[in-house]
Amino acid sequence: MTTEQLARRTAALKTADAINAIEGVPVSDYAKILSFCWARGELTGPQMKQALLAFHQRLAQGASGHV
Repeated sequence: MTTEQLARRTAALKTADAINAIEGVPVSDYAKILSFCWARGELTGPQMKQALLAFHQRLAQGASGHV
């Protein structure tokens, strides 16, 4: 990953965080970690999406008592 790509991803992450804060949308610590890994090029966009979907599916199963 180039320095320019890292800077663009970091800027995108900061923008997303700012939008979520303005909208009052809480972001889980896990999502923040995944976003940081994506910004550094350690995860692809699809990998991050899959990890978040799996995380939220587990949360939903736990909330409905089907753990």
